[in-house]
Amino acid sequence: MDDVSLAVAPAEFITILGASGSGKTTTLRLIAGFEQPTTGEVWMEGRPIQHLPPYRRELNTVFQNYALFPHMSVWDNVAYGLKMRRVPKPELVKRVGDALGLVHLDQLARRAPRQLSGGQQQRVALARALVNQPKLLLLDEPLGALDLKLRKEMQLELKQLQSHVGITFLYVTHDQEEALTMSDRIALMRAGRIEQVGTPQEIYDRPASRYVADFIGETNLLSGRLQDLTGQDATVDVEGHLLRAPAPPGLRIGQEVWLSVRPEVLSVLSDGQIPPGHNVIEATADEAIYAGSLIKLRLRLASGTPLVLHAAPTALTVTLGQAVRVGWPRERGVCLVA
Repeated sequence: MDDVSLAVAPAEFITILGASGSGKTTTLRLIAGFEQPTTGEVWMEGRPIQHLPPYRRELNTVFQNYALFPHMSVWDNVAYGLKMRRVPKPELVKRVGDALGLVHLDQLARRAPRQLSGGQQQRVALARALVNQPKLLLLDEPLGALDLKLRKEMQLELKQLQSHVGITFLYVTHDQEEALTMSDRIALMRAGRIEQVGTPQEIYDRPASRYVADFIGETNLLSGRLQDLTGQDATVDVEGHLLRAPAPPGLRIGQEVWLSVRPEVLSVLSDGQIPPGHNVIEATADEAIYAGSLIKLRLRLASGTPLVLHAAPTALTVTLGQAVRVGWPRERGVCLVA
């Protein structure tokens, strides 16, 4: 870890996103108490907790492998933590029932974990964590073992559950779509550092670096040199085309930069049609890939630099091999330092 500082608000759903080895699980383990920091502190509700053992921190962790007791029923798995704390039976029965109701497993309480699907087992793990009424729930890639369809369903269920119970969720994943779908904010990590923290829209539309732009979603990265700065606008020379984009602070004329442009903001312009405030670049259409609700049109610039454009199937009439003009609104691109 390298100078990581992150503040999480009450009842927030925040995701730590990053590639393998970026430090996201280590961050979670430090908060949970499974690792001890060599420097720095972990604070919760205004007080340091790094000296407390995991069981004395008011939080619970849900793991990817569920970690259920195979010899216990669903009900007993959920009740286990309360039994260890000697919670009175009437309260225990009510809290276990409420937790199973939250995850829609009331009717399966007497089954063994092996009799459940992967999604149902994950719900048991959630109920077991929620029944303790933690102030913070840590989730370490909890949907990683599920198939794609079930994972997407569980993403929505988890977000709805978090909104309902009002508990702070700190979620760890390497799946960018998962992070964008579920989070109030995302902290993107790289090599033990936090590259950027922001809402999903801020991270997607206004990445702070080339790495963030490339990691989150699909983007076109065009290499160029900064020619001019006017107000908050940068003019960049990309293979002889002067293109404009909002500029981050600290740029200097002559500097090598990148333009990040999302495929969905690009459009093929017809002759004589250049909307005001648009950038325009010439390219050749190489390949059209049908992807259901959209066509992925692969183009290349004169230098061979690839360009990808997304459009509705009915909105695209391009012949492969055809030279076209591609445009996008100035404000929909991002100028990034190289």
